[in-house]
Amino acid sequence: MKQIESTENYLENILILSQKNTIVRSVDLARSMGFSKPSVSRAVHKMKDLGYLKIHSNGHLELTGKGQEKAKAIYERHLFLTQYFMSLGVDETTAANDACRMEHGLSAQTFELMKKHISCCSEGCPADKENCDFDFSAVDVGKNDQ
Repeated sequence: MKQIESTENYLENILILSQKNTIVRSVDLARSMGFSKPSVSRAVHKMKDLGYLKIHSNGHLELTGKGQEKAKAIYERHLFLTQYFMSLGVDETTAANDACRMEHGLSAQTFELMKKHISCCSEGCPADKENCDFDFSAVDVGKNDQ
């Protein structure tokens, strides 16, 4: 599980960096994640071998279609869980940290059912919708696509 979680964290960070910068390099990833350059280099080459990443001759890192799909799925979970926890009254830092720990362990089925449940409650639940603080627009990771 630790290896999968580590790979997913790298992919998520590459996605986030690529949304902010036109070029993402290993050194940017190391700085953003607080890891050593050799550790990042090993992880980057492993992700390349797994088909998640292209490494250009100038050192530029680019997510493949497979890598982009995996990174977006993890980032969507992160955003969703963070927003959900904050809607419960958890402070933003704790919500983000908890989301980071949980995003890797949820099955696809559980995550989809959570989204469906929250969506149902916010869009037509007989409960008081005005007291629902869940902002679904914050979860749309596709809005930054080019």
